[in-house]
Amino acid sequence: MSIEVKQVTKLYVDQKALDTISFEIKTGEVVGFLGPNGAGKSTMMKIITGFIPPTWGEVFVEGLDAVTHSMEVRSLIGYLPENNPLYLDMYVKEYLEFVAGIYKLPNKKQRVDEMIHQTGLEIEKHKKIGALSKGYRQRVGLAQALIHDPKVLILDEPTSGLDPNQIVEIRHLISEVGKEKTIMLSTHIMQEVEAICDKIIILNQGKIVANDQTLNIHQQAKSKTQVVHVEFNTDPKVEELDKISGVSSVKHVKPKHWIIEAVSENDVREHIFKFAVDNSYSVLSMQQKEKTLEEVFQELTKN
Repeated sequence: MSIEVKQVTKLYVDQKALDTISFEIKTGEVVGFLGPNGAGKSTMMKIITGFIPPTWGEVFVEGLDAVTHSMEVRSLIGYLPENNPLYLDMYVKEYLEFVAGIYKLPNKKQRVDEMIHQTGLEIEKHKKIGALSKGYRQRVGLAQALIHDPKVLILDEPTSGLDPNQIVEIRHLISEVGKEKTIMLSTHIMQEVEAICDKIIILNQGKIVANDQTLNIHQQAKSKTQVVHVEFNTDPKVEELDKISGVSSVKHVKPKHWIIEAVSENDVREHIFKFAVDNSYSVLSMQQKEKTLEEVFQELTKN
C-alpha cells in the first residue's frame, strides 16, 4: 500500500479541518482528491507530506509513519504545493541543481538535464524563473518534485491559473509520470480528473463523501433523478407522459422529441417503452443522460 490514512483528525484551535478521515491509495494509482474550498484537501496533503502533524490518527507512506519517520517519508514524496514556491531570482537550471543538491543526488547534473528534457524546459533553462510564464513555472515546480525520483507524487492544484493549452500540456506530463508513480492530485477541473485519474476521493466539510473508482463515482450521488431523451414517431400529450410511473417532469424540446425526468429506483426507460406499446406509439430513439462528474460533485458537496 503506497498511502494509508487511518482515522485522521486535524483541529485548528476549535475548528475541525479534518474529521476522522480514512482512505488508502495503492501503488501506481492516480487519485483525484476533490472538494470545495475549505473542505480540508490541502490540510490532508500537508499531513501526508509531513509539513504538519495530525491532531489524531495515523498516516503511512510506503509503510512508514509520516510523523515518527518524517524525514524518510519526505524523501519518498515529490510535492508541488498550490502556490508553487520558487526562487524567482534563480535561473531554471541553477534552481534544479540547487534542489538536486538538497537531496544529495550523486548524478546531479545528469538528473537535472533529464528533468529539463522530461518537463519540456529546454528552451527556458537559461532564463530566470521570474521571467517565465505561469505554465513554465508549473513545469519547474513539477521538475523539482520529480528530480529525486520519488515513489509518490502529491500535486495541489497543478494547473491552477493556466490557459487551456498549458493545461493540456501539464495534464499530458502528469499522465506520462503517472505510469510509473503513485499520484495524488487535487484540482477543481473535472475534465482533468476524468482524463487522468483511476480513482476519486471527494471531501466535504472535513469528511469523505465519496471514495471509488472514477467509472463508478457517478453512482455516488444522493439524487435518484433520471433524465431520458426520447423521440417518438408522433407527439403524445403531456398529460399522458405525466402518468408514467416515477415521472416528475416532461419537456417538449422539438416535434417528436422529449426530455423526461423521473425519480425512481428502477430504470424509467422500461416504463416509457411500456407506455409507448400500450398507447400505440413507436419509440424511434431513447437515451439516458448520465450525470457529469461536475453534477455528482455538486450533489455530494452541497450543504
